[in-house]
Amino acid sequence: MRVLGISAFYHDSAASLIEDGEILFAVQEERLTRIKHDSSFPKESINACLKFSNLSASDIDAIVFYEKPFLKFERLLETYLAFAPKGFTSFVKAIPLWLTEKLFQKKLLSAELEILGFTKKQINSILFSEHHLSHAASAFFCSPFDEAIVLTLDGVGEWETTAVFIGNKNQLTKVKEIRFPHSLGLLYSAFTYHCGFKVNSGEYKLMGLAPYGELRFVEHIKNNLIDIKEDGSFKLNSNYFDYSVGLKMTNSHFNSLFDNSFRQPEEPLLQIHMDLACSIQKVLEEVVLKICTSLRKEYKIQNLCLAGGVALNCAVNGKISRQKIFNNIWIQPAAGDAGGSLGAALAAYYIHFNKTRKINSPDLTKNSSLGPHYSNEQIEKVLIKNSLVYQKLNQVELDHFVASQLKLQKTLGWFEGKAEFGPRALGHRSILADSGSAEMQKNLNLKIKFRESFRPFAPILIEEDLTLWFEHEEPSSYMLFLAELKQEKKIQLSSEQKKLFGIEQLNIPRSAIPSLTHVDYTARLQTVNSSSRIYSLLKEFKKLTGYSVLVNTSFNIRGEPIVCSPEDALQCFFGTEIDLLVLENFVLLKSDQPVNTVYDYKKKFELD
Repeated sequence: MRVLGISAFYHDSAASLIEDGEILFAVQEERLTRIKHDSSFPKESINACLKFSNLSASDIDAIVFYEKPFLKFERLLETYLAFAPKGFTSFVKAIPLWLTEKLFQKKLLSAELEILGFTKKQINSILFSEHHLSHAASAFFCSPFDEAIVLTLDGVGEWETTAVFIGNKNQLTKVKEIRFPHSLGLLYSAFTYHCGFKVNSGEYKLMGLAPYGELRFVEHIKNNLIDIKEDGSFKLNSNYFDYSVGLKMTNSHFNSLFDNSFRQPEEPLLQIHMDLACSIQKVLEEVVLKICTSLRKEYKIQNLCLAGGVALNCAVNGKISRQKIFNNIWIQPAAGDAGGSLGAALAAYYIHFNKTRKINSPDLTKNSSLGPHYSNEQIEKVLIKNSLVYQKLNQVELDHFVASQLKLQKTLGWFEGKAEFGPRALGHRSILADSGSAEMQKNLNLKIKFRESFRPFAPILIEEDLTLWFEHEEPSSYMLFLAELKQEKKIQLSSEQKKLFGIEQLNIPRSAIPSLTHVDYTARLQTVNSSSRIYSLLKEFKKLTGYSVLVNTSFNIRGEPIVCSPEDALQCFFGTEIDLLVLENFVLLKSDQPVNTVYDYKKKFELD
């Protein structure tokens, strides 16, 4: 049975296709349209699902949307009525869009699907999941567990902002929920907004900024913004927020509470912004840890699954792991709304159609390698068309040559296999570099990514070397856990260095892999084993250098979706200071290419 899952119309639209419980294909619309966080109907993603799976629309047995628009509209109306007359301006702007488009999403979906070749019978049978059920299904049904507590946390779905499910075999039963406007995701986004970053995009920047700050505002936040109970349940003080009915996340009371420190995008970051980031991160961790501790005590289930946007906060995940609250943790790598398309398809298959669940693999998501892929033949046609200079090497030759270049401090665009599904580059569409260079973090941020200098990078290393470098014992395939560097690998700061604050701390080497060691000696881990193509490159790099740890960051620049096609990769290669590019078995050196292929790339995409 083939089920197509769709998420759309808020942010990160996507489509996913499963067959008899196995994931055939999944991709975000942004990867194909090149529009960051594209929220439109995912027609390109659906076409890609069919094309790369060698199927047609008639081969699909069921179509499911990831949430219920009528429930969302109910929440909108009830919220405006509860706060009336406040929010009238927002109401006037929102209602026409809902009445003409969003409320009647089935009609909109039907029209778009008909254009793509789906029949009226298929369209009339569209199913609608619930937002947090889709999140929960994306985690539990992809996990290797027969039974688990499933915790979903995000901004808001229809009504829920936090939900707890018990997953058992092919069923999910909701047992707890917290409803809008009380939301950990929206609380964190409020600080994202206040510190000058984009909501639903810049939260990871806030997390990266947190280690530069001090815990100055923790009690201030807890005394004024959020009431936290012992079991982790919470309520927010709506007097400080505008997201319920306004056009902004926060209001003047929020700004006054934090010394009128509201920052416009691209303005200089001050120490207070770093302290706010540090403080809200601490509060978020406290709440989630209380929730997890309470759930384990109440239900006595040893496995935890996580999904929803908050599950992408690897610092929180690292704390849950280190505190050993649960024996096992599995987090959906596409934890945000894009992953809702996959969860919706899985929920329909197992719950609605009551199909038997068989766990045949510890990793149903196939290392998140679920998207478009391109053969050597397809890639060579693109290279020839663009009159580019390249070599074609076998795997052994390629690994040795590339590892040698990385040792010489060259930066590499790495394009291999199927594109990753979700927000992380996991070794298929990555920029790689030597972690042993003290200058690499700054150079990558400013000369290649064109982004803020404080942003940390993630390590990619072979599984067997994990415990040599980090205080983390379990494999971390999806870059979803923050781990601390081993004590013996740390370079201790001098008394003068310890006096530095904020961004002044950035360029102090803290270990033998300084480009990856954040100011608090942590890193966002990714480990790989022999099932990954990149494993042999890391092994070769270790032969040459003595360590298998490389910098791994997404193959894109600031504001650009991660590259998807060979053409995307070539544009990024020639628009940045990346030194060499690997496209499957082809290697291109920037120095060998025609001069006129290099161009200004920074202005092509809006700042994120």
